[in-house]
Amino acid sequence: MTANIYALVGVLFQIYFYMILVYVLMSWLPNVRESFIGELLGKLVEPYLAPFRRFIPPIMGMIDISPIIALFVLQLAQSGVYGVLGFFLR
Repeated sequence: MTANIYALVGVLFQIYFYMILVYVLMSWLPNVRESFIGELLGKLVEPYLAPFRRFIPPIMGMIDISPIIALFVLQLAQSGVYGVLGFFLR
């Protein structure tokens, strides 16, 4: 039972990780973010990325490193959720 919960949480975090990654990569291709999938990913990912973009300015005005920091924080959050689950599911 506990292993199933850990696996589910892990899968959900991985899905969101790849959603962010695909959304960021879509910015390199013209007009892809205006597609249905681009707009859907934007609605799901932008609320998470917005606080990072607000506090981390682009390097040289062009290179946005905030998604890298956001992905790192997402991995830390996953570890934190595992810790909390481990505490409550003992």
